[in-house]
Amino acid sequence: MDISKKIPTYFKPLLWSYDFDKIDPLKNEQDIIFNSINYGNLLHWSWIAAEYGKPQIRQIIEQSRPLALRPGARALAKIIFG
Repeated sequence: MDISKKIPTYFKPLLWSYDFDKIDPLKNEQDIIFNSINYGNLLHWSWIAAEYGKPQIRQIIEQSRPLALRPGARALAKIIFG
C-alpha cells in the first residue's frame, strides 16, 4: 500500500474537526474512510479506493461499530467495496 503523504485539499470539508495540515493518511485511516463514506462524494470515494484499496476498506467496514457509518452509506459502501 503506497499511501500519499498528504490527502487532497478537497477533503477539508469532510475533516473539519481535525487539524488538516497534521492529518496522517495512515494514522487517521479509519477517520478518513468513515468520513468519506458518510459525507463524501464520488471524488472522495475514488481517492480512498485508490489509496487504501477495496480489500482494506472492506475490512474496516466489516470491523466497524454499527453506528460508525450511516445505514444508507454502509449499504452503498458494501455494494461498491464488496
